[in-house]
Amino acid sequence: MPHAAVVGLGRSGIAAARLLNKQGWIVELGDRASSENLQTLAASLQPEGITVKLGYSLSLDSPHPPDLIVVSPGVPWDLPVFVEARQRGIDTIGEMELAWRNLHHCPWVGITGTNGKTTTTALIAAIFQAGNLKAPSCGNIGYAACELALSDETYDWVIAEISSYQIESSQKLAPQIGLWTTFTPDHLNRHYTLDNYYQIKASLLQRSQCQIFNGDDPYLRNLGLKAWPDAIWTTVQGKDHLLTSEERSVYLQDDWIFALGQKIAPIHELKMFGEHNKQNVLMAVGAACVAGIDPDAIAHTLATFSGVPHRLESICTYQGIHFINDSKATNYDAAEVGLNAMPAPVILIAGGEPKQGDDTAWLVSIHEKAAAVLLIGEAAPQFAQRLKAVGYNNYEQVGTMEKAVSRSVELAQSHNVATVLLSPACASFDQYQSFEHRGDHFRQLCLNF
Repeated sequence: MPHAAVVGLGRSGIAAARLLNKQGWIVELGDRASSENLQTLAASLQPEGITVKLGYSLSLDSPHPPDLIVVSPGVPWDLPVFVEARQRGIDTIGEMELAWRNLHHCPWVGITGTNGKTTTTALIAAIFQAGNLKAPSCGNIGYAACELALSDETYDWVIAEISSYQIESSQKLAPQIGLWTTFTPDHLNRHYTLDNYYQIKASLLQRSQCQIFNGDDPYLRNLGLKAWPDAIWTTVQGKDHLLTSEERSVYLQDDWIFALGQKIAPIHELKMFGEHNKQNVLMAVGAACVAGIDPDAIAHTLATFSGVPHRLESICTYQGIHFINDSKATNYDAAEVGLNAMPAPVILIAGGEPKQGDDTAWLVSIHEKAAAVLLIGEAAPQFAQRLKAVGYNNYEQVGTMEKAVSRSVELAQSHNVATVLLSPACASFDQYQSFEHRGDHFRQLCLNF
């Protein structure tokens, strides 16, 4: 029987292992970590016939190396063992590619981009489902892609949020509709150069039958029709800003959404915070129109969809202070967008595991919007230094989320501020398992008042 090695004991890795096990593979699931939580997971998988190795790194030195290696998204694709495996002709893929191999008989919508992916993905899934289609979301949102493949369900569409990590390990994945939401520097510790990061993203769109681009993103718009002559382009800035014909555009005009030559719905009924969400809406409407979704289903969804957890999620109001969870803002650009979506002034909670990137615009927004900034996690000293360097002094290094939430109430009351915003501009892995874990902790602390 063929032998598969799955690397990474997260949700994606477990789903991939279960799928291969169901198909008759001998499966070995390994993870370098060996925490108590992972030991519990490992024990639950052993009865299924899946061998789990903790505190383990894959090696190809055994007499019988694996026939297939499946790499979870959080594991670097360029580790020497994977490079060697590919050189030796061992089938080495990501979990998303494994799902594609099992689900390519139904059409996919693939959503990528630096920011805006999750909201756009969730909205597309909601619109398709309102159109009476079985269209689950997966990837970085909803199910792991292989969880869908494990099910015996039949899908009309698969709506997949696909990160650069998942694209680089999925060379065959070819969506029916591919969307590119935004492009700014991110994950450069993994991809090294901006051009490499761009080429990874571009490869997904090149394999997509229909391409939809954010025509208001400066980087993508600059490439424009030269790079993507057959794409559909979106803009919130009206007909005068179109890159191509109205029949190949999705745009806002006089408070109405127009898509591919059709008048679809008014934008003013949208319930989500922030101007940036108008662009996410246009991307989603474009995908829905390409897929032939009835305009009434689109309009109904836009009027009822309130956003996704951890992305400008309204948590509660306590003593007149509104608490907003934007834990998914894991880089400077996303955090700037989150801050700009809020009415000034706000108390901002920021910090975590720092990432590379340009913080200039984010710091400008802090000057304009934040009455005070509470800094947590590993990034706190670095952020304090940057704030001081640009002449912003209303910051405190508090370290933990508990202290930040408690202190935020005191500062909001003393500064007469009505909004506390968690928008970290950082990854979460210094103190949390994921941005969801961080956002859930923030939510629980707020609800405990």
